Amino acid sequence: MAAWDTAAAATWNRHLSALISFTTWAQRQDLPAINPARRLTRRNTTHRGDRAIPAARLEKLLTDDRHPLRERLLWRFLYETAARAEEISSLNLEDLDTEFRRARVRTKCGALEYVHWATVTARPLPASCPASCPACCLACWPAARAGRCSWPTGALLPPGGARPRAICPITGRSRRSYPRAEYLFKTASAELDPHGEGWTPHQLRHSALTHLAAAGHTAPELRAKSRHQHLSGLGRYVRLGEETSARIPVEHDPAAQRRAR
Repeated sequence: MAAWDTAAAATWNRHLSALISFTTWAQRQDLPAINPARRLTRRNTTHRGDRAIPAARLEKLLTDDRHPLRERLLWRFLYETAARAEEISSLNLEDLDTEFRRARVRTKCGALEYVHWATVTARPLPASCPASCPACCLACWPAARAGRCSWPTGALLPPGGARPRAICPITGRSRRSYPRAEYLFKTASAELDPHGEGWTPHQLRHSALTHLAAAGHTAPELRAKSRHQHLSGLGRYVRLGEETSARIPVEHDPAAQRRAR
């Protein structure tokens, strides 16, 4: 754990949870005499109240031609489906249904459910992948369906590398890992982030649900989109933050209302 001593509190807690889980199992097997994690404690974390990406900045990022099309397609897919990154990372080509613009994902509890995307995501799919490109992301599945690529699976490796790093038989390139996808998104979004740190792919889920809530969609509708089991689970995602805070005084500004008349 000394390697994570200077890391963020959330990172420390994540590795500590993994260590405690392992040592608990090991003690049940009578392997260690004492628990090596007994003196380690969790650290207090600070949460930013609004994790949603402002809609205008997000649209600028998704339409910026400086970034590769397959990257922008993946980002928009995550945003429009409001799916968890782990769910998208486990997609196979046969899980994508273009006729109904949906994909079959496996949830955290192991259930099979569907996520849906819009026309903006569907439009670039057929032409987004050249014949020489491996199906290492969602943009490559049309080539595989057309027989130009024999790569069997889709988007990303899940965090932790649960799948082996398979190699494309056509190009010899390996599939992109989740840490690599996160790095690319953070790097691309750093210049738009007021904090200069860049955003994470998981914030696209926060953004989708927050923007839908700001547009007036009800809690049951948001629950159907996010596929939470309980409405209480939406609380950490639907927080109308900076954009709403800035819009409310403008809408109720007496000077602005007088000018409108």
